[in-house]
Amino acid sequence: MQNLGLPLAAWFVFVGSALLEVGGDAVVRKGLHGANVAIILVGGLMLAAYGLLVNTIHWDFSKLLGVYVAVFAIVSITAGKFVFGESVPMATWLGLLIIVAGGLVIQFGQLIIR
Repeated sequence: MQNLGLPLAAWFVFVGSALLEVGGDAVVRKGLHGANVAIILVGGLMLAAYGLLVNTIHWDFSKLLGVYVAVFAIVSITAGKFVFGESVPMATWLGLLIIVAGGLVIQFGQLIIR
């Protein structure tokens, strides 16, 4: 099944990878603020799991991470807003739109630019 030019499985991998990366970073930050090495190590394992999962998609490295960055940015900013209760300024939302536009160009640009 195709969805926006990507196999549905790729979207699940990207979202799962972004959740592991954002979550791993949040756990590392919590460990650093609490000076808890065990929590830092758990966060490190989550970050390693992100790296393993995202690379299960067999694309060129530049395309893989270029498109993934857009998904990561969406998850990061929405986590900041809804999980951590941060006030996200309009400039950040605008920046997110620019990042997502870049991911779309990376994914679909070769269909337009030949």
